[in-house]
Amino acid sequence: MSEIEPVATATADGTLTDGAPLRMSLTESDIRRLEAFAAPMRAWTSPVFHGLDNIPADGPVLLVGNHNFLGIDTPVLWPELARTRGRLLRVLAENVLITVPGVRHLLQSIGCVRGNRENCRTLLEEGEMVLVFPGGGREAVRRKGEKYVLKWEGRTGFARMAIETGAPIVPLAMIGADDVYDIIFDGDDLAMRPVRMLVQALGMRGNLTPPLVRGLGPTLLPKPERFYYAAGTPIETTPWADAPDLDKAAEDLQAVVRKALEEELRFLFAERERDRGRTLWGRVRGSIGL
Repeated sequence: MSEIEPVATATADGTLTDGAPLRMSLTESDIRRLEAFAAPMRAWTSPVFHGLDNIPADGPVLLVGNHNFLGIDTPVLWPELARTRGRLLRVLAENVLITVPGVRHLLQSIGCVRGNRENCRTLLEEGEMVLVFPGGGREAVRRKGEKYVLKWEGRTGFARMAIETGAPIVPLAMIGADDVYDIIFDGDDLAMRPVRMLVQALGMRGNLTPPLVRGLGPTLLPKPERFYYAAGTPIETTPWADAPDLDKAAEDLQAVVRKALEEELRFLFAERERDRGRTLWGRVRGSIGL
């Protein structure tokens, strides 16, 4: 998923710049489909949610999150927010994902759109709930020693869109996904040079080279770490609306949101430390009363 790219074209009738539908329904069958989509990951990670009632049940809102390893924790959010808030999550996706035909169709069918400012602005003006990861793909493609590090340098597009549309921002912290794999070689390692060259040959940035990882034992099966989510108190953006310098206002708001998100992350780390059910073995023991 992506920080908001600045380049976009005008929307077509009833669609966004990438052809994704502007409006999508949320029927009971839609929610069941989302639950089926997320069921394997949910069963494996037994997620815990905090503060989702901080997310408005209607009206525009921009959820701003930390992008964990390859975004594997994001699908669990769709059915949870649909059930608890009665809303469809619209996610601003990394441009490279939207360019792949099969992947684009899947992502658009569950509410994802190309991550650019035009799409973000249009969705917020339509009163949608939009999720953005300011760190973009680089934050999701981790290097060694970068667990849960926010890579937000110069990323203020989301703040500008929130100011311009008057949408509140809800910081959304997520932990667990950065712990399901151990990185053997990251994208900067010399051993990954052939992969990095392939990534660049496909037209992607070299810093999006994925790492070589190991999951449960020597396999690629993710470790059954519990996923934890926390939505913080909404941040009203109207105080920045009349700022004479919108760029400076976006920088200031970005700093406020970052601090709030880091506080939510610290809360989750503390919760995880107290949780005997963090691991699969701990959850099994708890289920039988041990």
